[in-house]
Amino acid sequence: MNARTSLAILAAAAALSACGTFGSSGPKAVATLEPTKGNAVAGTVTFQQKGDKVLVTANITGLAPNSEHGFHAHEKGDCSSGDGMSTAGHFNPSGKPHGPQDHDHHAGDFPGLTADASGNVNTSFELSGVSIGSGTSDLVGRGLIVHAGPDDYKTQPTGNSGARVACGVIKAS
Repeated sequence: MNARTSLAILAAAAALSACGTFGSSGPKAVATLEPTKGNAVAGTVTFQQKGDKVLVTANITGLAPNSEHGFHAHEKGDCSSGDGMSTAGHFNPSGKPHGPQDHDHHAGDFPGLTADASGNVNTSFELSGVSIGSGTSDLVGRGLIVHAGPDDYKTQPTGNSGARVACGVIKAS
């Protein structure tokens, strides 16, 4: 191997190493969803900072087959009430209206969940306008709620999603 080839190999290795650092993952958080009183919905939701977006991965069981559900981050990381109401309203540090991801929306407005034929949800999506571990839009310490019905993304300030069937607290991991 000549000096020119060695130099090219070293340069390629350095470039690959830099790519790994550049594309590295940011802070992570997790919420363990537990059923509210009289419900059977449970699961795990992970959050990972990816640049200016947050990747959310949800694995949830116990929903009605082929059903749709509102899914939101709420102000308080408190599931002590048994019905999820202790989490208060949607997380909304910027005072925006309730709505879908492609319009003005609360930081706590997430895409809805759709259960499969077995009542399970296994999905992932990216969120804009929130963060993990820093800033006013930090999701860590917030409540996470799965609602009984679908979010209409119109009714203010909640989306008319119905009762809270599962509750968790988003914790740094």
